[in-house]
Amino acid sequence: MTTSQEKKYTSFASFYPFYLSQHQNTTCRRLHFIGSSLILIMLLYIVLNGAWVLLWTLPLLGYGFAWVGHFFYEKNKPATFTYPLYSFIGDWVMYKDIVTGKIKC
Repeated sequence: MTTSQEKKYTSFASFYPFYLSQHQNTTCRRLHFIGSSLILIMLLYIVLNGAWVLLWTLPLLGYGFAWVGHFFYEKNKPATFTYPLYSFIGDWVMYKDIVTGKIKC
């Protein structure tokens, strides 16, 4: 029998329900939201100030907050390790869903 982690997703539409199942803990979702918000703020700062040397901070902000959420609150392995592209997209779709009130945070 194949577990969810072993399943091979061939579309983001089929992956996203799994992604959400890995983000059931409110604190984990909030940490994702904080990290993604900081990415947007830092990216705006970088672009407006031409501070391109700070681009390295973007993955640190995003993944740092998200991984703390997974390891300490959700207690699971981040989907990024198995599905990096779909997880990246999932982060931003979940962010949009939180902003629009579709997902509670």
